Amino acid sequence: MTRVVAIDGLCEVCDVNWQHIRIETERLILRPPQQEDFDAWAANMADEEAARFIGGYQPRAAAWRGFLTMAGAWAIQGFGMFSVIEKSTGQWVGRLGPWQPEGWPGTEVGWGLARSAWGKGYALEGAVASIDWAFEHLGWNDVIHSIDRDNQASQALAIRLGSRNRGPGRLPAPLEDLEIDIWGQTREEWLQRRQQS
Repeated sequence: MTRVVAIDGLCEVCDVNWQHIRIETERLILRPPQQEDFDAWAANMADEEAARFIGGYQPRAAAWRGFLTMAGAWAIQGFGMFSVIEKSTGQWVGRLGPWQPEGWPGTEVGWGLARSAWGKGYALEGAVASIDWAFEHLGWNDVIHSIDRDNQASQALAIRLGSRNRGPGRLPAPLEDLEIDIWGQTREEWLQRRQQS
């Protein structure tokens, strides 16, 4: 079960006190990034395997810029990827959620978890909550996932979410050389699937 625990005001882009958004699922807390998340974020981006499909290895200084980009998306757009907090430990275990920087091929819900969180179903649990939130509070009519063609785990997750491969896509610079496919579904498809489950 997903519930929005705290939100001040209506979540229309940039018309929300975004620091107070907090979504709880059975095992996770999703909230905007906070400074205390950075050490775990940087460690995740320094892990070549964990970072392979989310921009690749980054030294701490580069990870800091990426971290601030996410916080800036929240401040400017009123949304961005959530920090994923494991309820049982209080530990940061990844980032996932809505994402649409300039030039992006659509309204994305993406994910990138620390290896310690792999295989636990957290990406599915968090992505479902994030898609629900994006459709309900951001008013999106479509959701995509830009997935590297070699990323079989994310392709499997997209299928479990009910998304389908829409074909090749391109990301903006500096990611324009990545070979990705765009997976996605409409709001109507998502809501119909959610009512059936």
